Amino acid sequence: MELHWDLDVAVGDKTAKVLAKELDLHTVEDLVRYYPRRYIERGELTDLAALREDEQVTVLAMVKTAQLREFRGRSYGGGRRRPNNRLEVVVTDGVSDLQLVFFNQDWRMRDLKPERIGMFAGKVSSFRGQRQLAHPEYQMAPDDAEDLQEAARAFAEQIIPVYPATGRLASWRIQKCVDLVLDQLGDVPDPLPEDVLRRRHLPGLAETFQAIHRPVDMQRVWQAQARLRFEEAFVLQTELARRRTSTAALPARPRHATPGGVLKALDEQLPFELTAGQRAVGETIAADLAQEHPMHRLLQGEVGAGKTVVALRAMLSVVDAGGQAALLAPTEVLAQQHYRSLMDLLGPLGQRGMLGGLDIGTRVALVTGSMGAKARKEALLDIGVGDAGIVVGTHALLEERVQFFDLGLVVVDEQHRFGVEQRAALAAKSRDGTRPHVLVMTATPIPRTVAMTVFGDLEISTLPDVPAGRAEVDTHVVPVKEKPHFLQRTWERAREEAEAGRGVYIVCPRIGDEDEPAMLTVADGDDAGTGVAAGEAGAGTAAGAGPDQRRPIAVLELAEELRAGPLAGLEVEILHGRIAAEDKEATMRRFAAGTTNVLIATTVIEVGVDVPTAAMMVIMDADRFGVSQLHQLRGRIGRGELPGVCLLVTDAPPESPARERLEAVAATRNGFELARVDLEQRREGDVLGASQSGRRSSLRFLKVIKDEDVIRQARDDAARLVDSDPELSEHPHLAAAIDAILAERDEDYIDKG
Repeated sequence: MELHWDLDVAVGDKTAKVLAKELDLHTVEDLVRYYPRRYIERGELTDLAALREDEQVTVLAMVKTAQLREFRGRSYGGGRRRPNNRLEVVVTDGVSDLQLVFFNQDWRMRDLKPERIGMFAGKVSSFRGQRQLAHPEYQMAPDDAEDLQEAARAFAEQIIPVYPATGRLASWRIQKCVDLVLDQLGDVPDPLPEDVLRRRHLPGLAETFQAIHRPVDMQRVWQAQARLRFEEAFVLQTELARRRTSTAALPARPRHATPGGVLKALDEQLPFELTAGQRAVGETIAADLAQEHPMHRLLQGEVGAGKTVVALRAMLSVVDAGGQAALLAPTEVLAQQHYRSLMDLLGPLGQRGMLGGLDIGTRVALVTGSMGAKARKEALLDIGVGDAGIVVGTHALLEERVQFFDLGLVVVDEQHRFGVEQRAALAAKSRDGTRPHVLVMTATPIPRTVAMTVFGDLEISTLPDVPAGRAEVDTHVVPVKEKPHFLQRTWERAREEAEAGRGVYIVCPRIGDEDEPAMLTVADGDDAGTGVAAGEAGAGTAAGAGPDQRRPIAVLELAEELRAGPLAGLEVEILHGRIAAEDKEATMRRFAAGTTNVLIATTVIEVGVDVPTAAMMVIMDADRFGVSQLHQLRGRIGRGELPGVCLLVTDAPPESPARERLEAVAATRNGFELARVDLEQRREGDVLGASQSGRRSSLRFLKVIKDEDVIRQARDDAARLVDSDPELSEHPHLAAAIDAILAERDEDYIDKG
């Protein structure tokens, strides 16, 4: 039997259909790679106190009591009542109890006798404060054992693998299917080369499947898991190594900055000193731009670390070399903010050919989806003939009618908002068959292990320092359920700040239209894909918002409440993604100028918005947002000399995971520390984007936060292999494993360039 065979050949058509429907398993390989999530060791009863409501569980326990209760059922034809009964069984681990309930199945009393050991599988629920399994499936141990431990040992002569199960497929049914397949499985093609297995002292794949599904002892299970962990890292790192090799082979036009050009003029007029980090990263990027193959570099740094200046200097290097640079932003608000920031930094250097502009300079064009026809036509003309050396835009830059004269550099801001096809469409706009250089920016710090895995095909530069002169920002959690008067004091403080001429942001997770669903995801252009979108830890019910919890606080509703109450008489405006682009721009200008002191907004202001006079931020329902997003939002204040205060308003319980996240944010402004906290609380699939695609993550054992040594070893081995066999022609099984991953999921998470 081959791994690629359909399951019906191995387990029969009926069972195969159930496996496909319940677990999305279709081939032999799908099933043998459906690994146990835990093991019940010999004589070990399940800790029943650790069970959680709504969890699908398989437990090993002893029957404590079994009682049949009869009661009269509903009336049926003729006024007669049909007798009913309920079998109530209590099982125990010797410390805690769990109730099993069966309706009209009194015959089960023959199996469920006190002091018998069994495995019980079902979904944990509660009834009148007691945890229970309703109509669980079960298997009983032989009932001739002399005592509890002997019964447990008799039941589990071998260590019992426990698989993630469903209501229709108990763990032991899955185990039987796996056993059936393993009995028929012949040679197993191994994606790990023999020399790698020997170097890392790892078992082969066939031996690994046997050890993990038919465990003899836990030592062999751990060895099998270590091998699978390394395999996951190695397959990913091999593909990333191939992409680095492929990128290095592409042609690109070297872009040498011209001495005495616009870059030098900018440096001479900057109103601040570049940090040592900015200068060092700038030199690295300049060296990359001078190469004959395209730069693919990730620039990461803290909020406010000065990435925009670094990117501008890189763009001007290309302009000095006769080329153009494009800055791609995910939202119109951010694109407009970048445009304003670049124009402020450049001054007359960004207005060549205009009144007051300098001939040594260049021109900056803005392209967004909502701009008027006349402005768009003028911008496209400037871009097409090369007058606009720098082009800032949203997805509108990807349109076919946007043609560049000589695109030499693409800067992508908050690149995780863009897909592979979108980035490729912009890169394809360069001429002469060459590829533009690519600089990716992110203000979400990335731990080294994640960077090696998720951004493994990019060279990485980090700006660790924040420019001098940035003010401190104090962050506090406002627990409204425990201390409701704190919210009143929040609005009093907001009024004080506004009346003193300082800007106040109030952020809500929802816009508030009547027809808007209660979900946290927002379906409009600018807010879609921001912190309330899928995949952000803490969004929606993942943040601890249960299905019966109230709707999130909305911008429109809160604005009306505050205007009529605590903030009456102040200039209060709103901002969200459904507002027209020109109105958003006007709103931000008034807020930046101090005409408006209070801005109630969605996460549309999360990145890029720069108002030095903003000194206070109130984040409503803060538990609905993830750690990295809260850090980004907080970065909107304290950007000048004014000290700031950020208040995280929540009704999450004190000991809940959501509250722990908020306390972590309040405790530090170190983005790298917060990134680690964030990722440790998220599933691997979330880290890599799998949950957003609705598919299983290919990473079952590799933990990108904790397995740095494994990832580094796999990266070294993969680089060595690709150097000798870049097409993997001598390693077809490894190539097939890579193809399987890319076919199973959106390849975007390993194509960040």
